[in-house]
Amino acid sequence: MTRRTFVRRSRLEAPADAVYRWHARAGALERLSPPWTRAVVESRSGGIEDEGARVVLRVGPLRQRWVAEHTGAVPGREFHDRQVEGPFALWEHTHRMQPEGDAACTLEDRIEYALPAGRVGDLVGGPSIRAMLTSLFAYRHRLTADDLAAHAACHGERAMKVAITGSSGLVGSALVPFLTTGGHEVVRLVRRAPRAPDEARWDPEAGTVDVRSLEGADAVVHLAGESIAEGRWSGAKKARLRSSRIGPTRLLAETLAGLRRKPKVLVSASAIGYYGNRGDVAVTEKDAPAADFLGRLCVEWEQATEPAASAGIRVVHLRTGIVLSPTGGALGKLLPLFRMGFGGVVGPGTQYMSWIALDDLLGVIHHALDRNDLDGPVNAVAPEPVTNRVFTTTLGRTLRRPTIVPVPAFTLRAAFGEMADAALLASTRVRPERLLATGYRFRFPELEGALRHLLGKKA
Repeated sequence: MTRRTFVRRSRLEAPADAVYRWHARAGALERLSPPWTRAVVESRSGGIEDEGARVVLRVGPLRQRWVAEHTGAVPGREFHDRQVEGPFALWEHTHRMQPEGDAACTLEDRIEYALPAGRVGDLVGGPSIRAMLTSLFAYRHRLTADDLAAHAACHGERAMKVAITGSSGLVGSALVPFLTTGGHEVVRLVRRAPRAPDEARWDPEAGTVDVRSLEGADAVVHLAGESIAEGRWSGAKKARLRSSRIGPTRLLAETLAGLRRKPKVLVSASAIGYYGNRGDVAVTEKDAPAADFLGRLCVEWEQATEPAASAGIRVVHLRTGIVLSPTGGALGKLLPLFRMGFGGVVGPGTQYMSWIALDDLLGVIHHALDRNDLDGPVNAVAPEPVTNRVFTTTLGRTLRRPTIVPVPAFTLRAAFGEMADAALLASTRVRPERLLATGYRFRFPELEGALRHLLGKKA
């Protein structure tokens, strides 16, 4: 067995105890799992300080089983885990936080590992494993530093109770661990019978909500709604898009308005579809809605929160752009084609795409929860929208793949009908004016940096 050592060190502008607590909280492993690894936590017993506690993961496209066991924690300074089942012949991981004065520390990840099949395995797989570890821990250290800075800037040590709808979706499933690692309590509103202590039932079709779970909540984040960019917009599809947004939003707003102790803020999802096709004209939160189906839907969606606003709850409408994550959404659908070299410009390629990296969307939600001067519409997009042609060439360059297979507009219209023009071919050049005015600092203001981070690609 050929034993190897990998070490990654980073200076963090946070005390060692704070970094340790962040790692010890629920959701840390989910936050630290890069989206390209497709790691899913299947089960866990205990935390990082519990000797012998185990975490069971499914990793990679083949969902390989990985069982890790925690050992030998030193509270406030370090913890350890070792593989007891998985792809390596040996895997021993030490996470260490070394104080650098009172306000900073060095975060060190040290891996002792060996590949199966001895020297042959090391010769064949060694370079790729080293590259994988380099990308993995560069991602983890940056994310840890960014998350700690975000929580310190917004709330310090003040914890909130936050109720979330749509917690199993692309955004919600990332928002929950982002908040819990920051020390906040999360209540997930689910439509089925609750299966965990942090879940509570709501049933928009029946018009019922578990009111007790919302009493005492400081904030509510409402993300639920059927996907707009899935399939043709038949009459039945349009009806579902409306019914999954308008009624549930109104029910939630009315319920919050009737609570004895109301939350201070409701952050409710909307979309930049509000603005419609604007060509190359830049739009801000001051611009009027489009007169098409999507524009009217967004108007009704936002108006459905009125009972909460009338009851004195601060309401923020997040007009979200294209959310970038390899685990879902537009980027998730495009990646297989681009990786095979079949990517290309969609339609004319001149249409603007207003995008936002998933981690920035989490940051925007966090910012909206914290800023008492922020209400009404907020454009949740990066400050640098790009044309589809620029998006296509940037993604191809990041993946080192050609982008020579165009998708003509008529093909999209034949496949998706009205939805093609409204969601795929529309040009919406949106500026996040209110975020910039209230001091939000984007982690990824430029597209290539966002894609390289999300896909684990070096510059």
